[in-house]
Amino acid sequence: MGFLDTLLGRSKPARPDLDQIFGLSTAAVTLEAATGFTPTGLGSVCFRAAEGGAFARLQADVRELLDADAGPKVEISTDTYGYTWLLAKHPPQEMPELVTDLHAVNATLEAGGFGPHLLCSLAGFQGPDGRRLALVYLYKRGTFYPFAPLPGDKRDNALELQVRGAIGADLPFEEDLGRWFPVWGAPGL
Repeated sequence: MGFLDTLLGRSKPARPDLDQIFGLSTAAVTLEAATGFTPTGLGSVCFRAAEGGAFARLQADVRELLDADAGPKVEISTDTYGYTWLLAKHPPQEMPELVTDLHAVNATLEAGGFGPHLLCSLAGFQGPDGRRLALVYLYKRGTFYPFAPLPGDKRDNALELQVRGAIGADLPFEEDLGRWFPVWGAPGL
C-alpha cells in the first residue's frame, strides 16, 4: 500500500482465507444449540464464469471431483445476473463433507487463477418452524454474514442479527452491514 492510498484512506482488501470455510462445521453446531436451525445438507458456490477453454476445463474438473463420490451429482445453474452457481448436496448430518466440497471448489478455482471470479459460497439451514437461513462467505472480503429470506423478497433482519450474536465467535463476520447482500433464489437456500 502506497503513501497516497494511506493519505486518501484507502486500504488493501483482505485476502480471502479459504480455511475459514471449515469454521462452518463448528458454527453449525453452535447455531443449532442457540437457535434450533439445522443444516439442510445444501451448499453452493457462486462465481462469474470466464470465457475460454481453460475455464471450461477447470469447471469440468471441479464437477468431476465433486461427482466422484457415491452421493448425488453436483448441479450447475446460472442466475438472472449471469452468475454461475454450483450446488453441492449431502445428507444434513454430513456438514463436514459439505464444507469440504465448498472449500474444494473455491480452492480449485483460486489455484487455477480464477479467484477474482469467485463471489460467495453459502451453506443452507432450516429452523424448527421451517424458516430458511444461509451463512454466506464473501470471497473477496474473507468474511461471513447470515441471510434469512422471507416471502416477498423481504428478509428477517432480527434473525440475522440474532445469528451473528450466536455464532460470532465461530466465524469472522462482516462488520459492514451494508455488505450483507441478499442472495435471493440462491441454490441451496
